[in-house]
Amino acid sequence: MRLRALLDTDALGLRLLGGEDELDRTVRGVMTTDLRDPSRYLSGGELVLTGLAWRRDASDTEPFVRLLAQAGVAALAAGEAELGDIPDDLVAACVRHRLPLFAVHESVAFATITEHVVRQVSGERAGDLAAVVERHRRMMTSGPAGGGPDVVLDLLGSDLDLRAWVLSPTGRLIAGSKVSGPALPGDACARLAAEHLAAARTGRRGPHRVLLDGSTFSLFPVRSSGRSAQGARDVRETVLSDWLLAVEADASDWQDERLDLLQGVTQLISVERDRRDAARTVRRRLAQEVLELVQTGAAPAEIAARLRVAAPVLLPGLGAAPHWQVVVARVEWDGGEVEGGPVAQSLLEEILVDPQATGPEPSDRIAVAHTGDEAIALVPLPAVAAEHDGSESGVHADALLKAVRGPLSAGLNDDGRITLGVSAAVHSAEGLRGALEEARHARRVAAARPGRVCAAGHQELASHVLLLPFVPDDVRRAFTARLLDPLREYDRRHRAELIPTLEAFLDCDGSWTRCATRLHLHVNTLRYRVGRIEQLTGRDLSRLEDKLDFFLALRMS
Repeated sequence: MRLRALLDTDALGLRLLGGEDELDRTVRGVMTTDLRDPSRYLSGGELVLTGLAWRRDASDTEPFVRLLAQAGVAALAAGEAELGDIPDDLVAACVRHRLPLFAVHESVAFATITEHVVRQVSGERAGDLAAVVERHRRMMTSGPAGGGPDVVLDLLGSDLDLRAWVLSPTGRLIAGSKVSGPALPGDACARLAAEHLAAARTGRRGPHRVLLDGSTFSLFPVRSSGRSAQGARDVRETVLSDWLLAVEADASDWQDERLDLLQGVTQLISVERDRRDAARTVRRRLAQEVLELVQTGAAPAEIAARLRVAAPVLLPGLGAAPHWQVVVARVEWDGGEVEGGPVAQSLLEEILVDPQATGPEPSDRIAVAHTGDEAIALVPLPAVAAEHDGSESGVHADALLKAVRGPLSAGLNDDGRITLGVSAAVHSAEGLRGALEEARHARRVAAARPGRVCAAGHQELASHVLLLPFVPDDVRRAFTARLLDPLREYDRRHRAELIPTLEAFLDCDGSWTRCATRLHLHVNTLRYRVGRIEQLTGRDLSRLEDKLDFFLALRMS
């Protein structure tokens, strides 16, 4: 453990008197002494506790501090119970020898500090190795049958005094120890997930050390132990689906025994993860069957029968048939070597869960199939909640990725992209085919936008935006060149700012007064510029058709 961690523990009553630059030193043990020369009992790395009984006057200080520094101790902690304030000569001697010095409040017993240090560094001491092995055995026997990740994390908290949480790749809290204190805030979870994904994309092995809001965390990847993960040749195949174990501690100075213990914990959590993935098989198969019926043009009655089977599985206890939404996702990697469909499938199963929900169970209410690089989710909505307007109570494209955009962008790095499309809610099998096409069209609209993570909803399909992504590139270039190139060339030669003037004029709905005010121009100057635009292009900006052409050209340029 680090000296800094001791200083940050309020219960120890430590106050730093010198050596602020040395707080990253590692503490490997603790010793209480009032001997004038304790060096024969020191092996280096200790926190030395003293009540200052060895000090008769200031001349005793220098030899004592020099012996401690030569022995390589980590720091000296002097109690205030006997003398009150720590003598200035001791502070000065510690500064000369670069030995960190702490004052121990008179209300704190040395035994309290000793117990804390021994507990923290127990994994580094040979005498505690048997205890570490026993803890490991207990954790192994407390796997999925004994309560899953929560039980394992409780043992970490009670036995090793480690606060730990299991997070999804999007930063959703999967599990946390009941003895870990308050849950991590949602923004902290998202930032830890982003740091984990960014580190994973670099290929660095875990654990990854992260400093967050003054606390140090070590992030351990929780990789699936299933066959698909074992056969993964590229980190991009699993990076967006692996869970992580976040431990509030600095694992960089841990000995192998303690690191092995934490790796064993990740294996236990991995087993639980695989068990829950296996439970999704039924829902995935239901989604695949419904999708195949819809895409092959099956009769609505046949699709409805399959939906009646799916409804109680996805929404147990539901009285009436639900409404449904369709969400389509596509994950694409540069180069095309990595298949995006399975990645998109596991990702949809996670991001369609309310980001405020905790535990793995909420994701057990979503059926997702995949084909090629595309994943398709069938999202049930209770009919009572959706009867007025399904889109109000269902999935919203603009909010779908808001909470997870940071972590996903880190995982995509600069060579991946996620696009999603969301349909309106439908209440019958007849509407499901249209919902699927609607979600696919919305995803194409999202794909036409810049950015690594984009989504679009059915509301946007009534806009001109729907048409732009499907205009062939050569048509787009020819159309914009014909209208805008004369203006750009004129601006280049005369600095006339015709393009900005055109944009402002259209944005002001052709209002001369508002446009002139926005551009800080006299109305006559604005009329001159618009006249020049019409002269160069042969268009009339008083006609709706010509305004629309200019508007689309600017949007496509």
